Amino acid sequence: MGAVTRRAPTQPERAVRTILLLRHGETEWNRARRVMGHENVPLSAAGRAQCERMGELLSRWPLDRIVSSPLERARQSAEIIAARLGVEVAVDERLAEVRFGRWQGKTYSEIIAEPEYHEFLKDPIGSPTPGGETIRDVQRRGLAAIEEGSAQAERTLFVSHGDIVRSAICHFLAIPLAEFRRIRVDNCGLTAITEAGGRPEVKFVNLLADSDRAWDPLHWSTAT
Repeated sequence: MGAVTRRAPTQPERAVRTILLLRHGETEWNRARRVMGHENVPLSAAGRAQCERMGELLSRWPLDRIVSSPLERARQSAEIIAARLGVEVAVDERLAEVRFGRWQGKTYSEIIAEPEYHEFLKDPIGSPTPGGETIRDVQRRGLAAIEEGSAQAERTLFVSHGDIVRSAICHFLAIPLAEFRRIRVDNCGLTAITEAGGRPEVKFVNLLADSDRAWDPLHWSTAT
């Protein structure tokens, strides 16, 4: 009687989820270097065009879900992209911009003389803004929204704000949050993270729709 060959049981394939993080398109306040915070500032014409191009880029890969900050500039960005993709937009308050308090509406050249602003620049984790938030607070609420939102779909786009995106990237790359300002996130810059078995992999950061390498970013190998 011949020997029986036993095969090792196959491991179940790990589900891969894709998390896409997008900063909203440009506004006139961005150009004026004015602190927006929770002010409902609409997209500029240039910002709308950025989102149209991003919608065209993202149309190459089906999205299951779009979740947006409630603020107008993010919501408009999400809606422009959603119209191109045929996906509904959900809103999550936790994706909103930092609460800047009395700095809101001022230009950076106006607040640079304030000692409180320099404390926030020097120690963003220990020193809150006049609105009462540290960057750690912002990261916690942003990550909670991203975790819950991405658990409901295989591929989710989160449309938010620069500091939400930067602080989330710090988490996924396991780098100190105090270094968040060293991460460049432009208006309508796209970041992609894939996650399988609890292991995140950052595919790219701050991809722009008119980038020379925008042709197939979500299919880059882990070696790329």
